[in-house]
Amino acid sequence: MQIITTHKGTDFDALASLVAGTIIYPGSKPVLPGSVNPNLKSFLSIHKDLFGFYSPGEIKLEEVKSMVVVDTNSWRRLDGMAPLKTRSNVEIINWDHHPEGDIKADEVYREELGANITLMLMEIQKLRKLITPIQATLFIMGLYEDTGNLTFTSTTSKDALAAAYLLDRKADLQILSTFLRHSYGKKQKDILFEMIQNAERMEVSGFSISIARMDIEGHVQNLSVVVQMYREIVNVDAAFAIFRDTERDRCMVIGRSNLEQINIGLIMRSMGGGGHPGAGSALLKATNPDVIEEMLIEMIRGNQQTSIMLSDIMSYPVVTVTEDTTIDEVAMILRETGCTGVPVVNENENVVGVISRRDFRKIKKNSHMQSPVKAFMSRDVITIDHTRSAIDAARLMIKHDIGRIPVIEDGRVIGIVTRSDVMLYFYDLLPD
Repeated sequence: MQIITTHKGTDFDALASLVAGTIIYPGSKPVLPGSVNPNLKSFLSIHKDLFGFYSPGEIKLEEVKSMVVVDTNSWRRLDGMAPLKTRSNVEIINWDHHPEGDIKADEVYREELGANITLMLMEIQKLRKLITPIQATLFIMGLYEDTGNLTFTSTTSKDALAAAYLLDRKADLQILSTFLRHSYGKKQKDILFEMIQNAERMEVSGFSISIARMDIEGHVQNLSVVVQMYREIVNVDAAFAIFRDTERDRCMVIGRSNLEQINIGLIMRSMGGGGHPGAGSALLKATNPDVIEEMLIEMIRGNQQTSIMLSDIMSYPVVTVTEDTTIDEVAMILRETGCTGVPVVNENENVVGVISRRDFRKIKKNSHMQSPVKAFMSRDVITIDHTRSAIDAARLMIKHDIGRIPVIEDGRVIGIVTRSDVMLYFYDLLPD
């Protein structure tokens, strides 16, 4: 069995690519993720039966021999397909217009275009396949949504040619305008008004930037439209909004840019999200908005560099202490080394905790200075493997609001990466 699937939170470009996949791969089963965006939900309520979609639960994964993934190259963004990741006998084919992700495909079709459907339409034309007017309409909806009606800076001449091709195939612009019309009601207006009232501009590396922060309650639709309007009204090169959902303790970060030099998609991918050069978003759980804002600024200053390996920026050798080291001895080590904290290891040199200056606040009596460090250390240790990147380390620091992460190889500490190390990376101050 061959299946075709796409990312969760499916948008029109993803749906269009899913349907295009059934044209390129006749007989394959299109698997639609369980979560789709609001505009698409309205479209599917009328058109769903035309395309014969399957839900992830309807697919027997043990029968899958080939999987075509469209408009994403991230396993994390697929719905219910994780068991296939370790199946060596499953062929994986990837069609995507984003930079490379973590899906190691047997066949890769990738080009950085404004919309993924453009890439697939090039193949459909090459194969001389016929498309129906309703397919052409869906395809142009995906194309227009992902390129902002051909206005985003990520739009290419190939996207424009694809639009012309679809109009020749009777794509219906009236249907397009019906379903791509973004909902903008009182709630969105109130949010935009408050953002404008509190708007602040800053200059970062020669770019005009605005970062808005707001607390919201529950899910609010079409915040991306609000952020786009905010950027245009405030008239900056790039605008970011950090919406903290107080009910669910999470932050939605949305960015919009009209300059190629500020790659929103790259910034959001470093935070675990995604997007395109001009637009993107990320969802961060239990994260301090102050930390998010700081990282956004530093990533812009660092020009969103391609990530390097941790071995290039980590500090080593690492000062460590054992579980039986006294608090008094740790205090002396911190004073002599200038460190703000050190990893605690056991007899096998495995990390079992971290002791930092912050932990010293737990000490109430002078006699505690002779106690072993295991009585006061933090045991919930976040570590990172030495094969990971600087961007991965930054992502962990954002998520857990921590200033240092031990770097591990085969269970042992070989280095430590600090917030300062990451900042040097983003500032492009690493030695040659």
